[in-house]
Amino acid sequence: MGQRAPAASYSEPNNTPGSGLPSFGSLPAAPAGAREKIKLVMIQLSRAAKAYGHKLLFADADLLITAQDRVGLVGANGTGKSTLLRILVGLESVDSGTFTAARGISAGYLPQEGLQLSGRTVLAECMSVFARLESMEQELEKLTSSMAEFDPTSAEYQEVAERYHRVEHEFRTHDGYAREAQVGTVLAGLGFRAEDWQRDTREFSGGWQMRIALGKLLLERPNLLLLDEPTNHLDLESRNWLEQYLTDYPYAFVLISHDRYFLDVTVKRVIEIWNRKISSYKGNYEKYLAAKQQRLEQLEAAYRNQRERIEQLEVFINRFRYQATKAKQVQSRIKELERMTPIELPEEERTIHFSFPQPSPSGRIVAEFAGITKCYGEKKVLEDVSFIVERGDRIALVGVNGAGKSTLIKLLAGTEPLTGGTFRLGHNAQADYFAQDQYKQLDGNARLLDDLGRVSPSSRESELRSLLGCFLFSGDDVFKRIGVLSGGERNRYALLRMLLYPANFLLLDEPTNHLDMRAKDVLLEALCAYTGTVVFVSHDRYFIDKLATRVFEIADRRVEIYPGNYEDFIWRKQGGASKLEQELRGTDWPATTREAGSAARQEGAGKAKRLNPLKRRQLQDRAEQLEQEISSLEAAIAERENCLQKFISADETSRLTRELEQNRAALLERIAEWEQIGQQLESQAH
Repeated sequence: MGQRAPAASYSEPNNTPGSGLPSFGSLPAAPAGAREKIKLVMIQLSRAAKAYGHKLLFADADLLITAQDRVGLVGANGTGKSTLLRILVGLESVDSGTFTAARGISAGYLPQEGLQLSGRTVLAECMSVFARLESMEQELEKLTSSMAEFDPTSAEYQEVAERYHRVEHEFRTHDGYAREAQVGTVLAGLGFRAEDWQRDTREFSGGWQMRIALGKLLLERPNLLLLDEPTNHLDLESRNWLEQYLTDYPYAFVLISHDRYFLDVTVKRVIEIWNRKISSYKGNYEKYLAAKQQRLEQLEAAYRNQRERIEQLEVFINRFRYQATKAKQVQSRIKELERMTPIELPEEERTIHFSFPQPSPSGRIVAEFAGITKCYGEKKVLEDVSFIVERGDRIALVGVNGAGKSTLIKLLAGTEPLTGGTFRLGHNAQADYFAQDQYKQLDGNARLLDDLGRVSPSSRESELRSLLGCFLFSGDDVFKRIGVLSGGERNRYALLRMLLYPANFLLLDEPTNHLDMRAKDVLLEALCAYTGTVVFVSHDRYFIDKLATRVFEIADRRVEIYPGNYEDFIWRKQGGASKLEQELRGTDWPATTREAGSAARQEGAGKAKRLNPLKRRQLQDRAEQLEQEISSLEAAIAERENCLQKFISADETSRLTRELEQNRAALLERIAEWEQIGQQLESQAH
């Protein structure tokens, strides 16, 4: 069994009445100033191995976590990432090898799920992490009262005053006076409204419970933060906030995430569990991918070179084995073969290879909302919402949690009734809805292979096994019952079940939840090649950025429509469109244009200057040029509108839509300038 060094002592699990926290341990909290005493190496695994039953997760693993590490832990589902995190926090032990932790480590651990809090308000729950500061504040109040009772010249007063100054200095050093401000900052960053702070924690769903637990960990500021998929329950705004928080975090952290953008921004080192080995790479996720590919290519080259050398040696040995004159050379080559350590290539990573059977085309208009309103009792979620979904659209719904994304997608699916307004599904549009809890509709007692056979009775067993293998259910996994699958496995299977015969209008609510990155990539590739229409909700920015052709932002009961992908959406939200318009207005048009603008402003102020005949001629020439450009743009707009009537592909529709919007924007600019010049010339005519 693995040996834990005596230096690592562990506190008892938190069993405080009413806390609702599960019994998981943590390394003891570091005393004041302990960070400076912590060694460079905080945690070390040496030749460690871990297995569950007959399944070996990793073996002969060496790992160091240092005091300033920012580590992303990656690997396919089921490779042992969460188990390794639990080993680092002391909840599990290694089967062989050693685990060593330096003294003075305070480790905070956030599991994927399972935390239940109750008995306190959100604010009180978060303030509970400052119990020591609360105790110090109470002592300061008592010391203040004591000083008021003693003679300032007495020894007792001096003793109490010295104690007061020591406690007050430590209290101030630990920002004791800013406790509530810190809590407010963290709660706001994680998406809690001010009115939520006084609600009991038991009123919140599992995802919000995990946010509270995450907030408490961030407020505790341990010198080793261990987070298992902290972004699972966060919306885009909260993820952005957490990214910045971790970027500024002064201590070490190790986190698991399937959000590659989040990893790219936050981590500086990637630890990968693959092929039962643990490997370390410098840099963020993007650099890890490049370094891994380079390392694999070097390994393959070394393997080929070794195989060539082995073949050369074996040919020589077999050819001259029985010739006495070559005996010395033969023995030398035999010894070389014996000394050679064989290079082994890792097993090829299993990847989901899946392409959608393409559906029959729908009409150009797939769905239309007109003045839609949706209420739940007194709460109004959507109000006077109107938009059109066109064939080939790939629309991302974004907004904070609770804004109404899932509600909108349910209205499109017809699973929720309208409160007001009208909804029309277009000609030949066939909607299919994938819910966040889609797997709950499955028969938990059914085996995967049998259930899939009922969905596709015409398919042979070999074909069904192949499909299940594409979604990482291979071997005996195909005989598992749905009820024993993990959340990620059930989600993956529900997707496969839905996509056997996809409709031409897919409505996907968080389809990437619990999928690992390779599964996301293959799903993304398939959706990009899909010829139908997609409306989806996702908090994965990379997924949105690569898939979306339009972004619908839901906020304040309204829907704001932005053309392009997520990057375009952010650019417009940050004022990029306004800045571009200003830059276009300030572009070096012919001098006549700038003069015309200046003249128009002077006219608006009251009195225009008289233009000389030359400048007047220049303005007239520019007006004629603008008329030609306006005519050309109008023709281009009409052409693209006609092309959009005929569906070719999703990519072609996306390209035409972008060009149409660009031409419309350019047309508005030309018309505005033409009208401005016309007003200037007209003012000079009187």
